[in-house]
Amino acid sequence: MSPSESDRSLLRRVLTFLRERLIEPILTAKRFVYLCCVFVPVFLAAPMLLIGQPEEEYGGDRWGAVWWYGFLTSQMQRAGPTFIKLAQWAASRADLFPALLCERMGALHSRGKAHSLSHTKKVIQDVFQRPFEEVFEEFDEIPIGTGAIAQVYRATLKQDLIPPSHLTPKRQGKRKPVLPPALLNEPIPSVPTASVAIKVLHPHVTKMINRDLSIMAFFANVITLVPGMQWLSLPEEVAVFGQMMHEQLDLRIEAENLATFEKNFETRKLPVTFPRPLKIWSTKDLLVEEFENALPLELFLRNGGGPYNDTLAEVGLDAFLNMLLLDNFVHSDLHPGNIMIKFTRRPGPTLEMEKSWTSMLKRITGTVPGAVDIPATPPPTVTPDDIVNDLRALSREPEKWRVALQRVHEQGWLPEIVFVDAGLVTTLNTVNRKNFLDLFRAVAEFDGYRAGVLMVERCRTPELAIDVETFALRMQHIVLNVKRKTFSLGQIKISDILTEVLKAVRKHHVKMEGDFVNTVISILLLEGIGRQLDPELDLFKSALPILRQLGRQMSTQETMTQLPSGNVGAFLKLWVWMEARELASAAFVNADDLVKYDWLTPAI
Repeated sequence: MSPSESDRSLLRRVLTFLRERLIEPILTAKRFVYLCCVFVPVFLAAPMLLIGQPEEEYGGDRWGAVWWYGFLTSQMQRAGPTFIKLAQWAASRADLFPALLCERMGALHSRGKAHSLSHTKKVIQDVFQRPFEEVFEEFDEIPIGTGAIAQVYRATLKQDLIPPSHLTPKRQGKRKPVLPPALLNEPIPSVPTASVAIKVLHPHVTKMINRDLSIMAFFANVITLVPGMQWLSLPEEVAVFGQMMHEQLDLRIEAENLATFEKNFETRKLPVTFPRPLKIWSTKDLLVEEFENALPLELFLRNGGGPYNDTLAEVGLDAFLNMLLLDNFVHSDLHPGNIMIKFTRRPGPTLEMEKSWTSMLKRITGTVPGAVDIPATPPPTVTPDDIVNDLRALSREPEKWRVALQRVHEQGWLPEIVFVDAGLVTTLNTVNRKNFLDLFRAVAEFDGYRAGVLMVERCRTPELAIDVETFALRMQHIVLNVKRKTFSLGQIKISDILTEVLKAVRKHHVKMEGDFVNTVISILLLEGIGRQLDPELDLFKSALPILRQLGRQMSTQETMTQLPSGNVGAFLKLWVWMEARELASAAFVNADDLVKYDWLTPAI
């Protein structure tokens, strides 16, 4: 090593020491003072939680508590990206916090301050190793979205930067279809283009979040010393939240998640898609993915989905159940802003098919069919982007929106659901998966008392649970309500069941694993969204064909040996119960439902 290199190495070590031992503690202390200014008023206002009488319209909360929830939420918005994400995470823990507080925090949006274009250009040039002007054909300098952690731009990549594999059609899979899409009436698989979305992390966001996590860990340990707060195990929850935040700070994880989702759905007939990432250009600070010109589902919830209501509800719920039951790989941020809708052509007959159609009918009937006899295709001059752009322009005019949707439907367009922002996923481990199946097995056997005892035994801190006997009896009451509705052929709302379970868990301090609760919350959210579109939506009906597919996968000896002990019995009992329920109600449904939900061929 030369003297100059030795000097530089020594200088680097000195600067690192000063940054880690002096500068960083000072900045953390400064941040601590700011957070105290933000949250001390919240703690001083805590007595408001006791003001007023419990009211049913507030879910049993007092009006003072409702005011305090709003104050806490607004202060968390002021505290910055870490606390915005913390509020959104807390909204998913209905087992720990009151339902109304979870609702308020869930409505907190990740609207951050946009960073400079110069930072974006620097990150892009470092990744592509060429001048910014040589990376894109077009680049919209105004971000299309700015969140707490990153912001997103729309751009068009140079052709020489796009690998050929990126431009292959989606949902092809390994099996070639026997019939063309036109005869199966399936949407044409979408094909990515050079149009991309560029997600760039905010500068210094990682350092700020690490400081906030250090401060959170300190307060979590202090609060745990308060009598009665041990059951929350806040230090563990801060560690889980910190892991979640660090996953979102590495955009390569989101790229891998998107690729996994596309692979899982590639052989399925569902009109569901995910933005295809360009992993070759994606780094910790930059994500390059296919741009999806689509409309957020919240517009359909607000303005109405018209003729597409039932389809959107069923396809969205089917997609989630596939993630949960077949893949064990679930999108963990499924709010209406992350579920997008675009439109695809219903494949129409080619000229050769029309000639064959005409010739066949002429031989059979002796007549030439008119144009009405041949399936119509959308006007060739209209593109999916035209449909989306026209509807976006009408998003604040509900009446015109619904008229336009009806026209789109009559022209033969089909909706396709796009799931975006896949940075967070839930995969249940062996213990949580067994707990999940045991909960539903209890529904199948109508043995809620046993389910309650098992939930306490398998929770994180069974010794801190309050009044286990009463908790088990509450679970039995919940399950008996399900039994009554089942045998009266009434419609079961799974969200009602799970909401009652979460209330009991919170009241009796039964601390469940975060992944288990996230899965339950996802079911609540998805069924809630689905019922807004289709009030008759039945999660059990939608789950039945997927359970049958899972049963076929489990039928091989090799797969059976890989399943955790207890999962097979739980699955089979739930399956048989649901088959019996549908068989009992078959006399009250029409033939379309028999075909739609695969009740004619149960394949047991």
